[in-house]
Amino acid sequence: MPNGIDLAQAFMLVLGGDALGSVGEEMSMENLETELKIHVQKLMVKAQELIEKTPPNQLYAAIAVIIFTVLLFIILRLFKRESSNTIVLTGLSGSGKTVLFYQLRDGSSHQGTVTSMEPNEGIFVLHSETIKKGKIKPIHVVDVPGHSRLRTKLDDYVPKAAGIVFVVDAVEFLPNCRAAAEYLYEILTSASVVKRKIPLLILCNKVEKVTAHTKEFVRKQLEKEIDKLRASRTVVSDADVTNEFTLGTPGETFTFSQCLNQVTIAEASGLTGDVLQLEDFIRGVVKL
Repeated sequence: MPNGIDLAQAFMLVLGGDALGSVGEEMSMENLETELKIHVQKLMVKAQELIEKTPPNQLYAAIAVIIFTVLLFIILRLFKRESSNTIVLTGLSGSGKTVLFYQLRDGSSHQGTVTSMEPNEGIFVLHSETIKKGKIKPIHVVDVPGHSRLRTKLDDYVPKAAGIVFVVDAVEFLPNCRAAAEYLYEILTSASVVKRKIPLLILCNKVEKVTAHTKEFVRKQLEKEIDKLRASRTVVSDADVTNEFTLGTPGETFTFSQCLNQVTIAEASGLTGDVLQLEDFIRGVVKL
């Protein structure tokens, strides 16, 4: 008669053996769900057979081992999610994302405007923290190009992001308000952002210019544009809807406070190096 540990291993082998047969197969979500149901049914039948043949004391030991294994797996998954150190910088082209990236990394603007066609990516201690003593957790910062044809690269980084920074040009905001709102709408309704409740910072850049709009003005205008987008997209057929989640509260005027994830707004100047509010956001989601 097997002991409690052997019985637990038998349970795992039943599940693992069935699952391994499906490794490498391409299947749709429906097929995957069907296969999963079949595996569960097989597991239940074999588990019942094992239970009927097992003395109570050995059964309790096996159950304890299985529960411990499941709890350990859940704890490890939660720890992995909480320990993410990835910050994604995104926004329209020309908003100053790359300059902000260099300010965070080097404390330099690298001579002003830089147009990126590929993501800038680095793991580093924030430049302002290099003089601090003790162990400091480095940040994985990704600057995703703002060109519409390159935004799909955002999907590679968002699922593992601790936070998203949506950069807005506070000087040229009004001509680009509609485009910025559309891009922001896509981010806020994406499955990864909603399910993981990824914090998002709307960062008004270039505020050193006298013609720059205030963050409150930017916030209100973006909320108005997104509210219009919500109204127009409710009449779009389901076949044309690519996002899984709707935005805001039905029947109410949209505000960022209605989002399931936390949305805040701040100001910065990549050119002059005023990135304190950006760094505060980063350290709020990636602890030292």
